[in-house]
Amino acid sequence: MTATAPSAARVHATALLPRLALVLAALLATLFTAASPASAHAALTASDPEDGAVVATAPAQVTLSFSEQVALGDDSIRVLDPRGKRVDTGELRDMCGGGVIRYGTALHTGLPDGTYTVAWQAVSGDSHPISGAFTFSIGAPSATSVALPARQAGGGPVGIAYGIARYAAYAGFAVLVGGAAFILLCWRRGAAERSLQKLVVRAWLTLTAATLAMLALRAPYTGSGTFADAFDLAALRAVLETKTGASLVSRLLLLGAAAPFIAVLFDAYARRQQVEAKDGTGAGDDGGAGEQARDTRDLTFGLAVGGAVVSGGIAATWALSEHASTGIQPGIAMPVDILHLLGVATWLGGLAALLVALRRAPGIERAAVRRFSKVAFVSVLVVAVTGVYQSWRQLGTWSALTGTEYGRLLLLKVGLVAVLIGIAYMSRKWTGRLAEGAEAEAAPAARTAARTAAAGTGADPGPAVDVSRETAGTGPARPDVSRETSDAAEAVGGTAAEAVGEAATGAVGPERAAQLARQRAVLAHAREKRVRDADPDRAGLRRSVLAEAAVAVVLLAVTTVLTSTEPGRAAQQEAGRGSSATAVPDRAVKITLPFDTGGPSGKGSVRLELDPGRVGSNTLHLWADSPDGKPLDLPEAKVSFTLPAKDIGPLPLVPDRAAPGHWTASGVQLPLAGEWRIEVTVRTSDIDQTTVQKTVKIG
Repeated sequence: MTATAPSAARVHATALLPRLALVLAALLATLFTAASPASAHAALTASDPEDGAVVATAPAQVTLSFSEQVALGDDSIRVLDPRGKRVDTGELRDMCGGGVIRYGTALHTGLPDGTYTVAWQAVSGDSHPISGAFTFSIGAPSATSVALPARQAGGGPVGIAYGIARYAAYAGFAVLVGGAAFILLCWRRGAAERSLQKLVVRAWLTLTAATLAMLALRAPYTGSGTFADAFDLAALRAVLETKTGASLVSRLLLLGAAAPFIAVLFDAYARRQQVEAKDGTGAGDDGGAGEQARDTRDLTFGLAVGGAVVSGGIAATWALSEHASTGIQPGIAMPVDILHLLGVATWLGGLAALLVALRRAPGIERAAVRRFSKVAFVSVLVVAVTGVYQSWRQLGTWSALTGTEYGRLLLLKVGLVAVLIGIAYMSRKWTGRLAEGAEAEAAPAARTAARTAAAGTGADPGPAVDVSRETAGTGPARPDVSRETSDAAEAVGGTAAEAVGEAATGAVGPERAAQLARQRAVLAHAREKRVRDADPDRAGLRRSVLAEAAVAVVLLAVTTVLTSTEPGRAAQQEAGRGSSATAVPDRAVKITLPFDTGGPSGKGSVRLELDPGRVGSNTLHLWADSPDGKPLDLPEAKVSFTLPAKDIGPLPLVPDRAAPGHWTASGVQLPLAGEWRIEVTVRTSDIDQTTVQKTVKIG
């Protein structure tokens, strides 16, 4: 038995796969380590001092509390006096603990009376920047020359440029993955088509350029908002240390790994497909042809596996740094998001490849169109199943579907998907007609081939068959393609004959030869276009696919906007923080508020009970507990009541100490019904104090 050595392409693909898998595993491990469960789009939930508060003495520090974990730097919290001069020390204090996300900055001593401005900026767990500003006053409000910043974090020209790069990255990924999948799964001979090669390569270049742009713009996008900071190496180094920076770098490395696969796909693999196309089926009776077919199958398998690994890795760079990596069930959400992205890319990117093939490649087989129809069907199922889970995870409640911006965008996306599926159904009908036309034309073509073979051997070819009559009634009427083709061929032949005649007389110069070459190319293109447009089923399918592609572009844009929109679940949680706790008539209102003054033994919680919790006279009890549940005897505890809707308050109250860690007050008067804001100020030392609040509904 003769042993045949494997081909070079086969050995190269086999050796490259383990290395690529190892690189991908290292990158994913790094990103999974950096991905921590947090809620998307963190929001400021409290501050000390509060927005608009007037305090009697200058506070020692300013603290900010957030709904979820955020990333801040030393310059993230700035406090400005009435003249615009910074009065904070510039040192960030991490005061997180006990489930409370709180950061602060110390203030200089001896601050005069007046109105002070606090401006802050952070990056939430899903990589999106957030910012805000508020004021408080010492002694009494005063005029201030500080204007609250009008630009939101992530806005302005830098935000627009970053957003464009995001759109381009998603589009490039979809076309890159979908185009390669279309070639390997539906039309392998398309690897030799110049139009499809350009489509996939341009998608790779677009995704690479967009990723580089996002990496360069990340620092100004989350910081100053000026393009000049894109060239700040120190800022770039800081970006590379973040989860988003690691994801973008990983994406670039994976795109570098994808380049050899694209080269093999459009070089060695394309040449093999061209050889098989010339040979008919690509499989011969001799051993050499069989070995060549096996090498081609092995190369196809290697490209498919390698492409799936790289595509999954690139999709993971989104899943591990955005919405899927935050919120509930991140361990499930991230793989689901990867499948969702791959399904969308295979569907929409394959649709773009099919459209290009129908317009630029007249030789595409009908079987390839039918195979893509099946691939698209499976992709839609994957997108639907993963999309349902993502919708539940990001919304949480039915009310968020219509009551939040994320929910409304999601409804728009669902509507576009429904329209796309409807158009796809029409495309399947055109595909079915193409299949019927192929079967109807197969028998006359076989008889024509038999007559040609018989003529070559001298046998009686039999009576001529009128193909047009045999195909009549089997499908829609088609124009006379042969006449148009022969006209074009005659024109091309006339031009060629003219060139030969001029060459014989020596009258053809370089310019004339180039002119004749251009004429022949134009005529050949016109002939291909006539042949392509002469098939009404093919033209109908092309129009249907073009409509699908148009809707797909809008769908991709809406999907990109969704990725930068605060999820409905997080939006409702943000709106619900500090919301009213409904009081049952004639039943005590009970609330528990955690606090952290930042000093030694400064953590704990206060429990407040207001009995009977209604308009009129009430009795108040206040308990302070340490983190281990023991009574915490505070040097001072104060309570105030405010009814913002009626501009009543704050009504101050200093309860009497009844026991260690327990204070009481009787005859607490609440004059009107409504949503009252209860503020509890606790002091744990001579300088450490904080105020916590809750809004309750008094009936």
